[in-house]
Amino acid sequence: MNKNYQVEFFRKENGTYPAEDYINSLDDKMSAKIYRVLTMVEANGPELREPYSRHLDDGIFEVRAKFGSNITRVLYFFYIGKRIILTHGFTKKTQKTPQSEINKAKTYRNEFILRETQKK
Repeated sequence: MNKNYQVEFFRKENGTYPAEDYINSLDDKMSAKIYRVLTMVEANGPELREPYSRHLDDGIFEVRAKFGSNITRVLYFFYIGKRIILTHGFTKKTQKTPQSEINKAKTYRNEFILRETQKK
């Protein structure tokens, strides 16, 4: 199957990958669920909707996975060239995605875009 989009992990200035580190810290079943949903995001891009993906605010989206009572979220944004950049993840403890998590994704996005434009 030809994938329309390419999922990538955001890299911080210090060389760490917050989303990848988070997913790898999860138990095997939960990380497998997240990777399965990410495959769906690659195939469907912005067309993928709830219960798997949801637009939060200002171009920031979340991928959702649930296993037992645990609910995991990984935030991402779309970038030029059909790239999907995963910023970071967290375990959801409230109904609403905390604004602080959305703001962190926006900060990472700004850092990513700045680095991408400096490459040119």
